[in-house]
Amino acid sequence: MYRTLQEECYEANMQLPRLGLVLFTFGNVSAVDREQGVFAIKPSGVSYDILTPNDIVICDYDARVVAGTLRPSSDTKTHALLYKTWSDIGGITHTHSTHAVAWAQAGLDIPIFGTTHADHTHHDIPCAPVLTDAMIEGDYEHETGNQIFDVFREKGLSHTEVEMVLLQNHGPFTWGKTAEKSVYNAAVLEEVARMAYLTLQINPNTARIKDTLRNKHYQRKHGTNAYYGQGC
Repeated sequence: MYRTLQEECYEANMQLPRLGLVLFTFGNVSAVDREQGVFAIKPSGVSYDILTPNDIVICDYDARVVAGTLRPSSDTKTHALLYKTWSDIGGITHTHSTHAVAWAQAGLDIPIFGTTHADHTHHDIPCAPVLTDAMIEGDYEHETGNQIFDVFREKGLSHTEVEMVLLQNHGPFTWGKTAEKSVYNAAVLEEVARMAYLTLQINPNTARIKDTLRNKHYQRKHGTNAYYGQGC
């Protein structure tokens, strides 16, 4: 019944070690089936070396297991809340990739310095503040989702324009129309985080990219009259 969804989720998860975005069991990808009202997610603590499509767990939007014999990712409630709230996303990726986590541990947004960043989002990549003690000691993974919503509201950001976020002292979450796109965004985020770090090492006083160049690069890929690529 869920085989196609499990295979989609499995293939997306297997991209993480290939792209150097995870070590051991760090990270997870989920994929949603909106028609059936469920999503597939990697099981908790299972090594990518032995992971199979049959291991992938199916959950509903309240993070309840619908199918599968293994325990789902410990981040399942975060994925569930994002799917429940943002009905237009199809996949979510969470990693502990080195440079993205470094920015998260520093508690800083990733500044938009160049066109590589602007090609994918025309804003700084936000870092949501660390959760309160009550949130951590309560329904932690659910509250992680709420913290993502809060930082997007506070900064006036759209989740369709900025498909990535950092959680202070934790790490990145990315999303997209598909699970594959969410993995793509995770790889982009890690590279942009690395570039920003190196930029500040070379020149700590580097200014953000000028608005005209920032907008040009974003609009030519994502705007109404976009002309990047070969079209559909």
